[in-house]
Amino acid sequence: MRVKDQLGRDLDISKPFTRIVSLVPSLTELFVYLGLEEKLVGITKFCVHPEDLKKTKTIVGGTKQVHFDKIRDLKPDLILCNKEENTLEMVKSLEDICQVHVSNIITFQDPLELISEYGILLNIEKEANKLASELSQKKILFEKQLSFKRLKVAYFIWRNPWMVVGGNTFINSMLELNGWENIYKTSEGRYPEIDIKSLKSQNLDLILLSSEPFPFQQKHMEEIRAFSSARIEIVDGEFFSWYGSRQLKAFRYFEELQNHLSTPL
Repeated sequence: MRVKDQLGRDLDISKPFTRIVSLVPSLTELFVYLGLEEKLVGITKFCVHPEDLKKTKTIVGGTKQVHFDKIRDLKPDLILCNKEENTLEMVKSLEDICQVHVSNIITFQDPLELISEYGILLNIEKEANKLASELSQKKILFEKQLSFKRLKVAYFIWRNPWMVVGGNTFINSMLELNGWENIYKTSEGRYPEIDIKSLKSQNLDLILLSSEPFPFQQKHMEEIRAFSSARIEIVDGEFFSWYGSRQLKAFRYFEELQNHLSTPL
């Protein structure tokens, strides 16, 4: 029997997968949540959830560069990759070792489909469908309590150069989930570079500085404040960029953030 990953690539599931390498932190956390920790044999140095996982699993590198020899020595039968976090060249090289499943996460619906896909791939359909259903219900409840005020926002992910989130990204989908309008949604590129001086001409309500991949701090707020009168907040980037089981906690975080933003400075 064969199934397709989120890039439409075929995978043979005639034999059960028992040795899995995850090169995507979000998916590592998801696999543990779904009760598949024992099947995980290799992870990246960025797989920080759950915290103690690195003590029992082999670290095979990062998300952009891996030690192919370490992965090969683990004798995996499935490797998890993501279109954004891993490179095409990496995927092609990994396919010489074993089958590679590539996810492609942009909208809120994409991780739900991925979770269901994993249910079939790993014979855990009951657990997967339960999680997907719970996430869908949390989204419905969250949207019911959203304010009708549509804030114009910019979400920064990097400094030197200054980079923001554009459209066609999962983070943009999370901004829209919160009822916000990303002013860089139609900019060229998924993560466009900008001149912060240009913020003066933007009618912004809110500027969000992510805790990752660049660790924004108070001093960076002051840098940006010189060019914009918008409200500036540092936010937990994991809740905007991680998908899967992490989203269960994200809705509570978004609710608290919305309440915080409703309070005048």
